[in-house]
Amino acid sequence: MQEYIQFFQQNMILSLAWVGVFVALILNIYKSSTAVFKEISPSQVTHLMNRENGIVVDIRTKDEFKQGHITDAVHILPSEIKAGNLVGIEKHKADPIIVVCKTGHAAREIATVLVKAGFENVSLLKNGLVAWSDAKLPLVRGKK
Repeated sequence: MQEYIQFFQQNMILSLAWVGVFVALILNIYKSSTAVFKEISPSQVTHLMNRENGIVVDIRTKDEFKQGHITDAVHILPSEIKAGNLVGIEKHKADPIIVVCKTGHAAREIATVLVKAGFENVSLLKNGLVAWSDAKLPLVRGKK
């Protein structure tokens, strides 16, 4: 035990970095387990769209949306969702809703907002359209 204490005292920066990484890992696991939405893969997105009437909600900017989006995706800006303007999805509260952004980070907050708005089955595409492109799945270019 004395060796551990001596190691930590001699390598304070390394020890603090290790503790920081450990705490971040625990917080990440906790947040994932208590989230009100699910993170799903691109193949799960296609399953929900094709078999369970899933609706893809793309929250990227208008220009990003025009550059390429998932087929039949509904484009709604995050500011509109936060304001309660849910045009295009308000009738689908019982259907699977898949929130998509570029990397998956911005979609977390919006997925939580949608759950609070009464949507029963909200998911987000893990790693966003980056994962979709990595899976070599098609994107529609231009306006919807």
